[in-house]
Amino acid sequence: MIIKILKKFWLIISILLLISCASKKDVVYFQDIKNSYEKEIVETYGTVFQTDDLLAITISSSDMQGLEPFNLPAVSFNAVPGSVVGQHKQLTYQIKKDGAIDFPVLGKVKLLGLSRIEAAALLKEKLSVYIKDPIVHIELINFRITILGEVNKPGTFTISNERISIIEALGMAGDLSITGKRTDVLVIREEGDKYKYYRIDLTSNKIFDSPVFYLKQNDAIYVTPNNAKIKSSSYNKNTPIWVSVASVILSLIIVLTR
Repeated sequence: MIIKILKKFWLIISILLLISCASKKDVVYFQDIKNSYEKEIVETYGTVFQTDDLLAITISSSDMQGLEPFNLPAVSFNAVPGSVVGQHKQLTYQIKKDGAIDFPVLGKVKLLGLSRIEAAALLKEKLSVYIKDPIVHIELINFRITILGEVNKPGTFTISNERISIIEALGMAGDLSITGKRTDVLVIREEGDKYKYYRIDLTSNKIFDSPVFYLKQNDAIYVTPNNAKIKSSSYNKNTPIWVSVASVILSLIIVLTR
């Protein structure tokens, strides 16, 4: 009688372990993409400048005379306290709450909502009064994204260019952990004075049509834990060890009582 009860108990544990295992549909990305699948790339990822963006702006020309007032100097600062060797750092312009930067000679120039190309064209137009054939180079310094939740390397990442997809971003974070819910990834985006929330499914090819497939500065990504991870959080961290020990003991009892 005891052996039958133990066998049933062992069977229940085995079934529970099998149920808790993740299936292919829970793990594999882009499941509905076939070998012949094709999709046109639509460039909808243009970055526009936002409040508090930091811009490095360099002005040049074929005629170098008169450029000095329009270029911020590079300053030297000590990365290590007490060190006599400093590191050079280019000063930047911050887009203030009114949407403008304070530019030498020109004064306030509103760049909020403009793309890098549009901003460069605006500054070139204004500088043409003072400089012959000005060339304007603008770089966004603080393009950062934050990735949290069920990824292998969560954190905040600085992006060196203006284009990054959510796939590339998750790759930077070491990919989703096995307990990450691939059908429920949340992207939080700040637009103006509002936050917008988008949920995407990494197992579907519809992700390529999502407005958050290409990320923008200050986007935050949160990978939701799957049901197995949520349930496991209610157990003691030593529970798997005790289950394994109990399984071994039960196996020994069954063998010895035969």
